[in-house]
Amino acid sequence: MSRIAIYDTTLRDGAQGEGISFSGPAKLRIARQLDEFGVDYVEGGFAASNPKDMEFFRDIRKNPLRHARVCAFGSTRRSGRSVADDEGTCALLDAETPGVTIFGKSWKLHVRDVLHTTGDENLAMISDTVRHLKARGKEVIYDAEHFFDGYKDHAEYALGTLKAARIAGADTLVLCDTNGGSLPDEVDAITRVVAQTFPGVPLGIHAHNDSDLGTANTLAGVRAGATQIQGTVNGFGERSGNANLCSVLPNLILKMGYTCLRDGALAQLRALSEFVYEMADLRPSLRAPFVGESAFAHKAGMHVDGVRKNSATFEHIAPEVVGNRRRILISELSGASNVFLKALELGHVLDRTSPEIRHILKELERLEKEGYQFEAAEASFQLLMQKALKKHRPYFTLLGFRTIVEKRAPGEPCSTEATVKLRVGDEIEFMAGEGDGPIDALNNALRRALTRFYPEIACVSLTDYRVRILDPETATAAKTRVLIESSDGTRTWNTIGVSTNLIEASWEALVDGVEYKLFLDETGAAARGARTTPSSESV
Repeated sequence: MSRIAIYDTTLRDGAQGEGISFSGPAKLRIARQLDEFGVDYVEGGFAASNPKDMEFFRDIRKNPLRHARVCAFGSTRRSGRSVADDEGTCALLDAETPGVTIFGKSWKLHVRDVLHTTGDENLAMISDTVRHLKARGKEVIYDAEHFFDGYKDHAEYALGTLKAARIAGADTLVLCDTNGGSLPDEVDAITRVVAQTFPGVPLGIHAHNDSDLGTANTLAGVRAGATQIQGTVNGFGERSGNANLCSVLPNLILKMGYTCLRDGALAQLRALSEFVYEMADLRPSLRAPFVGESAFAHKAGMHVDGVRKNSATFEHIAPEVVGNRRRILISELSGASNVFLKALELGHVLDRTSPEIRHILKELERLEKEGYQFEAAEASFQLLMQKALKKHRPYFTLLGFRTIVEKRAPGEPCSTEATVKLRVGDEIEFMAGEGDGPIDALNNALRRALTRFYPEIACVSLTDYRVRILDPETATAAKTRVLIESSDGTRTWNTIGVSTNLIEASWEALVDGVEYKLFLDETGAAARGARTTPSSESV
């Protein structure tokens, strides 16, 4: 089937989403990642909007992209102004990009209430701007803003705006569902009319997600004749966002048979998604289709058993095709298949009917009844499994800890100190630590006490700390669940603690986090025929 061009507007429309802001260097890095991934167009920003966008255009010219064409975004000239004197049009040319994308009004409501001009003047604004840019050698992509709403209101006029852009030389006509309120059948039917009205003219589709139909409407537009899709990575954008390229692309390629990328590029999709989240300083969406951590996560025992026998039973595609992986979750809903496959994943070779599997299941059910949730704390589950299999070697033993929070005067911050007493091998270590609160102080004291014996924990940092009240009706006596995310710079793991005492729950999760790091290093060293953690005799 025909090739579909990918037009990425993450750096412009995506950056207009609430809570999204890209630094100048981040914009350049994202553009290069998009180029390497294989998109055809990268919209760098609104040329007349702010200095950061113009700086991007200057910087990208110094080291051009290898595949993608960079586009500057802008609008048609202002009403009653010469196109040559229009500041926005001049900024588009100053960007010196090979392509420019301009939007114009398709809906008479906007012509009347936003532009405060006539229908004829709006048509002149479109044609004048396109002709001016084409005369200066630009590829011009015309975004027909609010096209579907405009067509439903006054079809003849909406089509007339496209005609004005095409006669003036627009290379591609893009139909925009700017309010995101159209339904797929409407997008399909209207796009077919446009394709018949402008035979052979390249058409694009630009959908927003206000009705949670951004992906569906984009696919409908392609099915009806569009050969360019516009969207953003992770669906970033105004209000509820834009069509999500992380969903659109695999559907087009894997389900509809279109060509969009070079062979194998789709396997980088999840990495691209996570990279853009990182550049936006946001946590990835766990439940995002295709690329989310939960997209191929199986929890119900029946589902896990089905996947074990034939992955197609509960997976619509192979996760590796989009760079993702299958995950087996562990909870009170788990069956023997969950534990069996999880054990294999973690390197334990067990028989599916072995007593160890049943023992782990019983322990799991007991702990989850108390409030533990191991699907969110796989490191703690690995340690639980090690203990159940009698393979766990404690790296240290707690002899006691204490925390002191003191406030000396109104207006002054609290001071916090913690002390821990541990046994490591045959030695006893007593250490104090200060911090911003009892958990921070306890963590610092624990690290100070252990670093002499296990220097490798010095590189471990806490990257997230979450507290959940499990039974709020008991007020301050409520049971608390603590989840801690730790990282050593290359690996990340999650641990859990549960108690009616917040500090005790936090301590449990902290200890699991340290022990899991030591376990990872020890098992990795054992695989290489070496030992990295000291024995009790060596200390």
